[in-house]
Amino acid sequence: MGEQPQLKPELRKLLHRGAVIPAHPLALDAARRLDERRQRALTRYYIAAGSGGIAVGVHSTQFQIRDPEIGLFEPVLRLAAEEVEAAGLQRPFLKVAGICGPTEQAVREAELAAGLGYDLGLVSNGGLSDYSEAELIRRTETISAVLPVCGFYLQPAVGGKRLSYAFWRELAELPGVMAIKIAPFNRYQTLDVVRAVCESSRRDDIALYTGNDDNLVADLLTVYNFRTPAGQTVEQRIVGGLLGHWAVWTSKAVELMEEIIALRDSGAPIPEELLTRGVRITDANAAFFDAANGFQGCLPGIHEVLRRQGLLAGRWCLDPEEELSPEQIAEIDRVYHAYPDLNDDQFVQEGLEEWLGFAEH
Repeated sequence: MGEQPQLKPELRKLLHRGAVIPAHPLALDAARRLDERRQRALTRYYIAAGSGGIAVGVHSTQFQIRDPEIGLFEPVLRLAAEEVEAAGLQRPFLKVAGICGPTEQAVREAELAAGLGYDLGLVSNGGLSDYSEAELIRRTETISAVLPVCGFYLQPAVGGKRLSYAFWRELAELPGVMAIKIAPFNRYQTLDVVRAVCESSRRDDIALYTGNDDNLVADLLTVYNFRTPAGQTVEQRIVGGLLGHWAVWTSKAVELMEEIIALRDSGAPIPEELLTRGVRITDANAAFFDAANGFQGCLPGIHEVLRRQGLLAGRWCLDPEEELSPEQIAEIDRVYHAYPDLNDDQFVQEGLEEWLGFAEH
């Protein structure tokens, strides 16, 4: 086995400071084929909004891109990488690739992502119900020999698997694990991950990221404090977010993240208004992600917001059956009306022509 892949120091610093990392959607045309122009425009939007990275090939990009008859996994990763390169950024920017499937498939995906210049692999355990926790650990270790890893606690409602504290405690000791995305939408399971990292020897090496759309702001504001078995008191924070909710209204998400980082660094008391705003963000997420119907309409919900802003031409998904749930459109209308300060429609309007590459008539 070769030398363990590492993050560049400036990327590690960014990861630990805390960043907004949108989960990148898939832009399709009415025939449900890749709309390359709008796919590139989305990446340009996330860069212009100030995000600290993008996650491509994840749930929001639609897992079916891996199907041989669709064959979009490599193209969408490549397009995003090309746009990041073309932007000529003078700041660090994390390229995260979603890694899925049995070990052999996951290693192939990690090799492809590494070849395209991706920095981290977000390793999903979804769809692997026949794998034991020990087998999932070995799979992660194998992937990390190819690409630095961000672990991922995916909520069971969208294909995740319940994982024990012992699993996360062992995962945290793997030298190739640089971060963990915590998205079980469950307080108890979130604590399992944070405590496991706090009690590991690599607690200072792992950055924790939230994907808990239902508790986003509170996750980022909380100091987690545990007394280890050795009697040491350890504090840990969830420093940033990697999630589909930040695929929309992204410039406002960046403003929020910077506000929270400044507050964290100052040690000032948490303003009540920020907690209230967190609840409003959760309410907006419930509409976009179709929480009322078990998240069935989450992808078309994201697409609908981007369609309204002009970034997407429609809300088409690869699966024609994947559509908004009844009443979801009314819910999206409601949160748009209720929380006008949360959207970044004006920001998108000002940049849309540039990102699309020509004026829309």
